[in-house]
Amino acid sequence: MKKLMYTLLIGVIAAALTACGSNDDAKQSKSDDQKTAQTEKQKEAQEKQEKQAKEIQKKLDKQKVDEKKTVAVVNGKKVSGEEYNAALSSSQAQYQQMGQDPTSKEAAKQVKQQTIDNLVGQTLLLQEAENKGYKATDEEVNKKLKETKKQFKTDKQFKAALKDAGLTQSQLKSELADSIKYQQYVDKDIQTPEVTDKEIQDYYDQFAKQSQSQASGGKEQSQMPKLEDVKPQIKQQLEQQKKQEALEKKVQELKKNAKVEVKL
Repeated sequence: MKKLMYTLLIGVIAAALTACGSNDDAKQSKSDDQKTAQTEKQKEAQEKQEKQAKEIQKKLDKQKVDEKKTVAVVNGKKVSGEEYNAALSSSQAQYQQMGQDPTSKEAAKQVKQQTIDNLVGQTLLLQEAENKGYKATDEEVNKKLKETKKQFKTDKQFKAALKDAGLTQSQLKSELADSIKYQQYVDKDIQTPEVTDKEIQDYYDQFAKQSQSQASGGKEQSQMPKLEDVKPQIKQQLEQQKKQEALEKKVQELKKNAKVEVKL
């Protein structure tokens, strides 16, 4: 897989704080002073957060490798450092979302292994999709490209996102074609068992039990929704889990007959 698998759906979010003041009046009320002080505190907090974010990003960037380096060879196909770095960012983000520090010594090892495993697995799956004859038509690619552009308010933002990802529009279309072939293969060849009502009930009961346990431990317990209200969401979650398990199983099968050399 190329950079798209990890960066395409990530939007570009910009946040700015603007402080406006006026010295037209000779006198300022106590309320104005309080607002000014409050604004200063907000500004200081924002600057502190930005500084911390930059420090964390520096640590994350240290885990990257040379973009031109070959990190793995999968059935003769070279996987570049550029692809690894894109996948690495995704793995790091997952750890952060779980409240873990991906820059700690132990987590860094896990992130590295997870990243290379994901790259190898996805490369094998894409190769299998191509071997099965799955293709992406120009019409499908252009439709996907149009959908991608809609994520951005202006063409300028879209081009800026491409530049940040290190992609040309031609490269993006190539990656979109890969993603289409990959999805076709997953949808048609990766079969998963149906989610049963019992599985949904068990999932719901487990969540309720955890909620009660947290309450007994001194944490405030939120009111449990009725099963029928959350059943569709639970079913979707379990379907995704089963699909992921099936993909992992398929990757293990493909590895048995594959020639994989990790160079990282």
